[in-house]
Amino acid sequence: METKKTTKRSISVFDKIRRYDKAGNEFWSAKQFAGLLGYTDFKLFVKVIEKAETACRNAWQSHELHFKQSEAQKNRKKEAPENNDVNLSRYACYLIIQNADPVLKPVAVAQSYMAAQTRFAEVDRMQKSNTLKILKKRRFFLRNELAKENLKLAGLARKAGIVKPQDYALFQNHGYRGLYGGLDAKAIREISELGPNENILDHMDSTELAVNLFRVKQTAELLNKGDTKNSIDANSTHFAVGLKTRHAIEQMGEALPENLPVLENIKSTRGKGLASRKSKED
Repeated sequence: METKKTTKRSISVFDKIRRYDKAGNEFWSAKQFAGLLGYTDFKLFVKVIEKAETACRNAWQSHELHFKQSEAQKNRKKEAPENNDVNLSRYACYLIIQNADPVLKPVAVAQSYMAAQTRFAEVDRMQKSNTLKILKKRRFFLRNELAKENLKLAGLARKAGIVKPQDYALFQNHGYRGLYGGLDAKAIREISELGPNENILDHMDSTELAVNLFRVKQTAELLNKGDTKNSIDANSTHFAVGLKTRHAIEQMGEALPENLPVLENIKSTRGKGLASRKSKED
């Protein structure tokens, strides 16, 4: 009879002695932690705690939050420090490890582990930072390209008889309606929770900008062929390109443009933040 192997998540010795108070907050008993670090004499460990407390204060952290008197101790009369137990936060434990005696092997191992974890965290932050820089550059590039292509499109639309601002806005909305499932610029702005004067293009991520750039360039190419006779033809062409682009996205199984994230204004915040979409055209 076959039996299924069960895999258990390994738990560190440090986490095995973790406790929780009545409010569900994790803490470590100073006396237990002292034993874990190889301190047989708690009097010596009290001095380490005091150094850690000083480091906590110097770092402008709340001392009372990280070094708490145990509930049992509160109900007793004041005793000598070496008889007191202290409830330590995770941060307090890290400070204690930093200030403990590295001659003790468990301390040396803990300090080495902390150094490795700190380095891993630094590398991870660097990688994330580099990724963000690449994404920002891509977004700025696409936004600038879209601005250029929209200017070209406006010139070609003018040749098709679209001269007045309100007519050009209608022309642009035909493209948006095709691409965004019937939504025009105003509707896109509303579901993006943007202000009436905010430019929807300035809040798009690189994927959405790329999709709109494709829409604009394809429409411009068709208008440039000279087959468009009037504004009605131009509007129909723009809508058709947007709709075909949407169908292509659907067939690939990708997220539709109205479901993509909305970023903070590319001009004012350099694209740092992310807002939720419930995401003015040049």
